[in-house]
Amino acid sequence: MSSDLLLPEPRVADPREAPPLRWGVLAPGFIAGRWAHAVRTHTSQRVVAAGSRSLPRAQEFADAHGIDRAYGSYQQLVEDPDVDVVYVASPHSHHRDQALLAIEAGKHVLVEKAFTRNAAEARELVDAARAAGVLLMEAMWTRYLPHTDVIRRLLADGALGDVHRVAADYGVRTAPDPSHRLLDPALAGGVLLDLGVYPLAFASFAASAARPTSVQATGVLASTGVDAQVSAMVGYGPDLQTSVFTSLLAATPHTAQIAGSAARVEVGEQFYLPTTVTLVRDGQRATWDDNRIHGHDGLCFQAAALARYVAEGRTESPWQPLDETVAILETADEIRRQLGVVYPGEDATGLAS
Repeated sequence: MSSDLLLPEPRVADPREAPPLRWGVLAPGFIAGRWAHAVRTHTSQRVVAAGSRSLPRAQEFADAHGIDRAYGSYQQLVEDPDVDVVYVASPHSHHRDQALLAIEAGKHVLVEKAFTRNAAEARELVDAARAAGVLLMEAMWTRYLPHTDVIRRLLADGALGDVHRVAADYGVRTAPDPSHRLLDPALAGGVLLDLGVYPLAFASFAASAARPTSVQATGVLASTGVDAQVSAMVGYGPDLQTSVFTSLLAATPHTAQIAGSAARVEVGEQFYLPTTVTLVRDGQRATWDDNRIHGHDGLCFQAAALARYVAEGRTESPWQPLDETVAILETADEIRRQLGVVYPGEDATGLAS
């Protein structure tokens, strides 16, 4: 590493040091299992209850993760007086209704991404949480990883100069059955809200949460009418263009880059997981690679962050404010409008309104 090219250290505290909250898991599935393992292994948070539409399923999850109580309904979970915060881990087609249940019960809520099907539903949740005075946060866990704060500090310090170009991709090659949730319009299927939300959120992050001024999208639709591949150019003013790509048809490197007038940042493969950050300036390169927690165990950082925010009396995350979450979904709405992807119960004219 060149002595005159240094990267800042992340300002991410040990997740074990966050004040403990009592968590309830709503909809115990794949990602909930990864999250529960990460939280149990790397934090002082307590997962005290699991709720499912099926009591045997909730009990199986509780037994697997050392959780005391299992409920056969979501209502029972959110009404548990020993639960401080509810983690909504269901598919995003159900987030609006299930997060509202928790908010109305006076619980803080961590909602898996994509936050909701569309921006209108997101605004409804934000309004409800603000009226109730509870913390509401999207589980965009990449925002809370150490390598992301290295980038955040570089942007804040002006180390890249004026940012002009951002690119991020997340493509996998898969062929799910048409009845699978990924391709089911009734479950808000499509690659954009499943995988593409990561590149969209990265573009917003690099643009300092500004609202886009232009969106141009193209894509490929599956036989069910949902998006199977999406390419979008999202502009933020006259000088910053971002490129977002996501696909169920082709595997991509899962990398991200930010290029500015003074330097650029290259984020390692699987940019949404704990990974590397390389700063490139004037032909010199320096890499930060000091992750102590790897893979999906990095989910622990968002739980610890939420616990700290609650202790500080916050009702939203300073590292992804609710207005930014809504704006990202507005961009997704506009992309879907251009592609002609409309979910049941939506009005096509209302997308991106």
